[in-house]
Amino acid sequence: MRIGVISDTHIPDRSEHIPEVVLNAFKHVDLVVHAGDIVNLEVINELKLVCPKIIAVAGNMDSQAIVKNFPVKDVFEISGLKFGIMHGYGSPMNLIDVLKDSFKKEKPDVIIFGHSHEAMNKYLDGVLFFNPGSATDCLSAEASYGLIEIEDSQQGHKINAKIIKI
Repeated sequence: MRIGVISDTHIPDRSEHIPEVVLNAFKHVDLVVHAGDIVNLEVINELKLVCPKIIAVAGNMDSQAIVKNFPVKDVFEISGLKFGIMHGYGSPMNLIDVLKDSFKKEKPDVIIFGHSHEAMNKYLDGVLFFNPGSATDCLSAEASYGLIEIEDSQQGHKINAKIIKI
């Protein structure tokens, strides 16, 4: 199972479209996860052209149209692994604490988030915290997106997550 991960696209404020390199990469995934600050519903339509299966959450900068169509937080399971997805809010310095607290009951194996525009691929207390950064923001950070591969084996599930700089 291959998952393409994107966040903080802020289209059309930061860019007119999702970068072509991201769309080309997402042609080879089974699922795309957008971790919020979509801003315009056209982003979801653009993603669906390359991968019909999309899971997304609303972020703090999203329009009412996004908020009406997508939850603020979601939990889903793939291959026996529990994923939590939430954009995040507040100061980026407290973001990990906000996420830990928000998913305390669900106990996910992976938490996918955005908000800070800073890529992160790090295990904390046995949980993978994965932020793909922003594919359209070159001002505050280097533009990036993420890929997560789940390999099933007799020993269990292996997660291979990586950040791809654009």
